[in-house]
This record gives sequence, structure tokens and C-alpha cells, in this order.
Amino acid sequence: MGISGDNLFWKLTHEAVTRHDYQIIRLSEDEQEVLLGPYKNKEFQIVRFIRMDLDWGRELHQDIERTAGHIDRIRKQSWKHPIQLLNVYISTYPPVDEWEFRIDKPHQEGQTTIKSIVVHKDNEAEMVFYLAQLLGVSLSSDNSLDPNETARLRSEAITYSNRRIKEERQIFNFGKPIFTYLFTALQILMFILLEAAGGSQNTQVLIQFGAKYNPSIINGEWWRFFTPIILHIGMLHLLMNTLALIYIGSAVERMYGSVKFLFIYLFAGAAGTLASFALSPSISAGASGAIFGCFGALLYLGIIKPNLFFRTIGSNLIFIIVLNLLFGFAVPNIDNAGHIGGLLGGFLAALTVQLPKQNKWGLRLLGAFLSILLIAGAYIYGIHFAWII
Repeated sequence: MGISGDNLFWKLTHEAVTRHDYQIIRLSEDEQEVLLGPYKNKEFQIVRFIRMDLDWGRELHQDIERTAGHIDRIRKQSWKHPIQLLNVYISTYPPVDEWEFRIDKPHQEGQTTIKSIVVHKDNEAEMVFYLAQLLGVSLSSDNSLDPNETARLRSEAITYSNRRIKEERQIFNFGKPIFTYLFTALQILMFILLEAAGGSQNTQVLIQFGAKYNPSIINGEWWRFFTPIILHIGMLHLLMNTLALIYIGSAVERMYGSVKFLFIYLFAGAAGTLASFALSPSISAGASGAIFGCFGALLYLGIIKPNLFFRTIGSNLIFIIVLNLLFGFAVPNIDNAGHIGGLLGGFLAALTVQLPKQNKWGLRLLGAFLSILLIAGAYIYGIHFAWII
């Protein structure tokens, strides 16, 4: 195909990237091979365009085997689910020997399945139409011999893909974790003060420093909805919550920025304390409710940008949340009411403040209304029924 083949290679890449929600995952150094990944759920998780003049059918077979092995190794290393890959060879002529039988059926390697098609000068229009059907998109079979057109398609495809990747990365790197480290230092300082005053596991010391204590809250000490966030009961409790805060809190603060993170963290912490106040008579303290609120803020990304969420943090995040909640139900003396309250509070706080550069007033008002409902409902229930528990 010569220039015509190069043009088709970049034309298909250009259309997939700029019109059909694909991103460039990898472009080879010689720019003869490109791996594309869809932003949305598709039948094929990877589409591979390769500009390769095929002389013999065994070359086709060897390349398919090599690609399948390489992709399946990457899949295993990254703990990915089964992968469907569409292999599109763009060749001037078809192989001179029998080759069609080599791609009649998809090639299987581990949990990687590869379907291959060969586009050459004699079947170009037919195969481009077939490719469009496989991808569920519309593709033009027009092909240019102008090298300037090929250069334009290449430049636009790479620039467009890089810009979208940069925009996605900016979502996770908007701010700096200032308050995350401030709260980390504060809870360590308060732990030292608790130990110096008689011990972080001493009930009277905990009450004195502001732990959640239902009788005091009923008597009007409203600040006890917030002060437990920086108090911890024992070294293990402090260590686990400090590590979780540094890891999860910094991710949320980078996404939302420091001011919004501060609101989310404090609101989730208070919501967690309120839920504990309403449903548990025990004295409690800890940043767990606020940290679960950070989980809730990350879950909000799954509502507003579901494809990005599940391509990045989604599956792992849901697994961690479910695991922690199950652990809380299975192990005694864990304040699961506070965890669930914090999770809901963090999600609603994120719904209210929203991500940077996002301003959907309908969602914002819904978040504010549900937040007020959560706080008022838990407080009223706690005031009237906490003494019965």
C-alpha cells in the first residue's frame, strides 16, 4: 500500500481516537503499531492496528502468538480480567500462501483472546466496513495518497489522545495533601497527650478529651461530634487510621483540593459520630468515620465519571470498602455505625461540593438536601432514642 497503507493506518487511528472514544495506550517507536483502549465499555478492551506487509501466512501466525503471549503476561501482572483484543493488520498485499485458516477462529492464550483481520489493497473497503461492525462504529473507507494528509492525521490523533490523558490525570492531581498531613500530625499529637494524661484507653481520659459520649452530647456538648476525629484508642488504632489517612486522604485531597477536602473530611467525621450516637451507646473515638468519608468521596467519582472510575480505582476501592465493612460486622467492638455514617456523609459532602471545574447545581442541591436530612435524622433519632439502646 505504501503511502496509502500508512494513511489508512493513521486514518483508522484518528477516527477511533477523535470520534469514537479510544485512547492511544502505546505507539511503537517506528510508529508502525498502535494499541488503543476504549474510554467506555466495549467488546474489545484493546484494539491493535499494525502496519505490516505480510509475505507468508506463518508471519501472521507468529505475530499473533507473540502478541497474545505478551498481552496475557501484562494481564497477569496487573491482575486484569480476561482481555479481548482485536488485531488489525494493514498490508499492501495478502500473504502469498494459504493464510485465511490462521485467522478463521480467535486465538486463545491464557485469558487473552485475539481476533484478527487483514486489510489489504484488494479488500480494503470490505474490511473497513467489517471493522466498523466489530467496533460498533462508523468508519470511512476513503483513503488518500497525500503524505501531508497522513502527517495531519498522525499529529491530530496523537495530540488529541495526549490531551485527554492529561485531562484525566489532572482529575487525580488537582491539589496538594496539606490538610491530610495536618490531621495526621494532629492525631499523633493528641495521642501523645492522651497517653500523658493517663492513657488513650482510659475511659475518663477519653471523655475528658472529647470522645463520643452520648450523655454529654444529649446535655448539649455538640463539639463531641467533631473532637473524636482526632482521638484514638490504643497504638494499633492510631497506626491503622494514620496509614489509611495518609493513603486515602491524600488521594481525595489531590482530587478535590484542600478546601473541599476539609469540608468532606469534617462533615464525614461528624456524620460518622452522629450515626454512632444514634445507634451505639459505647464511648468511641477515631478518624475511621472521616476516612470512610474519603472512600465515599472517591465513590462519587463513580457516579460522575463511571468509565474513568472503573478503569482506574473502581474495582479495588469497592473491594476495600466491602472488606472493611464485613470486618466490622464480624469483629466485636468495631463501630460499624460510625463507618457507614462516615461513608454516606463523605459521599453526600462530595455530591454537594463536587469535583473541581464541575458545577452541576441539580446535584449540588440534592447533595445539600440529603446531607441535611442525614444529619437532622440521625441527631433527632439519637436525642430521642439513644438512651434506650
